[in-house]
Amino acid sequence: FASQRNLHINVNISSGNLSDSFPSGDEDNTFTGNVDNEINGNWISAPTGSIHEARLKAKVKRRLRKNSSRDSGRGDSLSDTGDVVRSVVPPTSPKGKLLNRRSRMGKGRGLPKKGGAGGKGVWGTPGQVYDEDKVDVKDPNYDAEQENCVYETVVLPLDEETFEKTVTPIVQEYFEHGDANEVAELLAELNLGSMRGDVPMLAVSLALEAKASHRELTSCLLSELCGCVLTADDVEASFHKLLKELPDLVLDTPGAPQMLGQFIARAVADNILPKSFIDGYKGRVDCEYARAALDRAAVLLRMSRWTGLRIDSLWGSGGGQRPVNQLIKEVNLLLKEYLLSGDTVEAERCLRELEVPHFHHEFVYEAVIMVLESKGNRTLQMILQLLKSLCASTVITVDQLRRGFERVYVDMADLSIDVPCAYSLLEKFVEQSFDTGVIDKKLRDLCPCR
Repeated sequence: FASQRNLHINVNISSGNLSDSFPSGDEDNTFTGNVDNEINGNWISAPTGSIHEARLKAKVKRRLRKNSSRDSGRGDSLSDTGDVVRSVVPPTSPKGKLLNRRSRMGKGRGLPKKGGAGGKGVWGTPGQVYDEDKVDVKDPNYDAEQENCVYETVVLPLDEETFEKTVTPIVQEYFEHGDANEVAELLAELNLGSMRGDVPMLAVSLALEAKASHRELTSCLLSELCGCVLTADDVEASFHKLLKELPDLVLDTPGAPQMLGQFIARAVADNILPKSFIDGYKGRVDCEYARAALDRAAVLLRMSRWTGLRIDSLWGSGGGQRPVNQLIKEVNLLLKEYLLSGDTVEAERCLRELEVPHFHHEFVYEAVIMVLESKGNRTLQMILQLLKSLCASTVITVDQLRRGFERVYVDMADLSIDVPCAYSLLEKFVEQSFDTGVIDKKLRDLCPCR
């Protein structure tokens, strides 16, 4: 059989003339004899044109044998025409057995095991509803006392360190949004325990280092919390502690005694502190800072009773909450005081205390108008020095400065009616502002002329 396993091609070729064996015009069919071949154990007797087809079939068979372990769930075979025919073959590989959900016993109608309720991650058949588990009295682990148990979430009371870390961000966020109801809800979720009386103390301590508007918010917060989260005794105990700690508070805030006195007067006016709070300290105060705070509170309450001073507006309102007419009056008063004193630092401090950085263009506008109406060189030089100082310290931004000058440019037609030489004065002021670096060239070129 060794000779038969080799490929034998019998070709009738005459030894004399090779061209007689190959008919003219049919050079492609050079082999006209029978072809006996064996491919993968199958004997093939075919013409030369079918050798290529036989090799393709053998290649497909090898591929099917190679993939038989992967697709063990189905059997593939090759038909006589070279097409792959799929037939149902029982799974042979372990992977195929895991993926197949039919019974392996060879019985049944081929339905899924356990009615489709088996397999990993399956909790019963689709649509199945589980009832509540009934307690078995005969269970060795049965405990009759657990029948009426009520489970509740227990929040541990805050200690001193945790209290400060938890409540401080709440108060600081309140300074930003000003919503006292949100603070009350957040504090109600905490188990303050014995630290409940320290809430007003922490809020006032933070407000002493903040702005006047934040101190006003703190007074409103204490008034809102008293009754729902805090009691009157908690508020009174907090102010007692604040008076004792005034020597330490003065180190960080020198004006703490006067501000604490205002807090006490405001609390008495809001009826969250008893009127006898101040009288209880008469003749019993040794600390000079506590005495100054109590004296300040007593004076304010006496003024409210005799002169009608409104303690509810003691701290003033925030910059964004004041009416525009009031802000304009305060800006004019600030500029007039500056022209009398010439104190640039004091003017800058007063402008910061207004807390209206979005309204500084009105300050620039009123300052330029004051220069045009004064008709004097002294006012021009002082206003120029003030604007230069405020721009250098970034109290007034470039945008607010530009908006103030542009407002003056737009109103020049009306201003020239009251001040005939307004255009010449404005050109002089704009040129000197450009020379000192207060405004840029673009803003100078926008200056109108008659």
